[in-house]
Amino acid sequence: MTQRCGDTLLFRTPPVIAAQAAVGGKKEGEGPLAAAFDELSSDNRFGQSSWEAAEKYLQLRAARLCLKKAQIPEKEVSLVLAGDLQAQCTASNYALRALGIPYAGLFGACSTMAEALGLGAALCSAGMADGLLAMSSSHFCAAERQFRTPLSYGAVRTPTAQWTATAAGACLLRPAGPGVGIRAVTFGRVQDYQIKDINNMGAAMAPAAAATLLHYLRDTHSEPQDFDAIYTGDLGHVGSQLLRDLLTAEGLLLKNHVDCGCILYDAAEQTVKSGGSGPGCCASVLCGHILPRLDKGTQKRVLFIATGALMSQTTFLQKESIPAIAHLVELRSPQQKEENG
Repeated sequence: MTQRCGDTLLFRTPPVIAAQAAVGGKKEGEGPLAAAFDELSSDNRFGQSSWEAAEKYLQLRAARLCLKKAQIPEKEVSLVLAGDLQAQCTASNYALRALGIPYAGLFGACSTMAEALGLGAALCSAGMADGLLAMSSSHFCAAERQFRTPLSYGAVRTPTAQWTATAAGACLLRPAGPGVGIRAVTFGRVQDYQIKDINNMGAAMAPAAAATLLHYLRDTHSEPQDFDAIYTGDLGHVGSQLLRDLLTAEGLLLKNHVDCGCILYDAAEQTVKSGGSGPGCCASVLCGHILPRLDKGTQKRVLFIATGALMSQTTFLQKESIPAIAHLVELRSPQQKEENG
């Protein structure tokens, strides 16, 4: 049964993440979370003919690794919810062409993984899906070509710029059973603070993360200190500081905040400027780092807030501001689920 409180859905019987997998590229393999990935490649083309085809392979590989870990065949998956940064979500579309599973494409930019988890949990809780795959991906080269400049142009990156992860993450959701529980979901509202700099996504997305977190805390009568960690993805170093400043203005001191874009890479050693970004960044950190910690009981209760900048190539050229959104998922370890009945 699901209860709605304001913008938040509370699941009396939490759907579970029964398995997960993370796949990454060369730079991810050189970062501090390299050991967290199920599979890494030093070839960012992954043996494919283009960057776009490489991202399709990334997502397909994450899905198949996830199902292999869950020990179920593709035919037992009820639905896939997936998205990416490519126009018309083509990486997801082409990956699902190969999988042949019922599919609904999502676009929430870098918030896509939390969006997929939230919608997937709601469908599982309502009895509309049994095995459901939630996944997202991104590819640095494909994203740069689409949203900024061709790589051969050699554009200088600004200090506020973030590095789009070449990575993918996939989760298998079930209505109940063993696994990390999805206790609550808060779908965000679009926020626009009139940021127009495409090289400062953190500033555009921080207000959305703050707004969604505040809605969740009010809806559930919770406090930040109730959680082992509050993860965002992906504000980077600049956006993370802005988030803390915004919440301080609301009287909240965020001491347990961790940003996926800040921990995927070593900003000092890997020249990623303000950190990582992209739908594959928080998806791979979730699947490779956060969920295993919950599975082991190292952490028992966390919030996962994925943020997305909702501009397009066209709106950027038309000098529109950059609207953003953030979706929140409350995750509980199997041990925490048992303690709470």
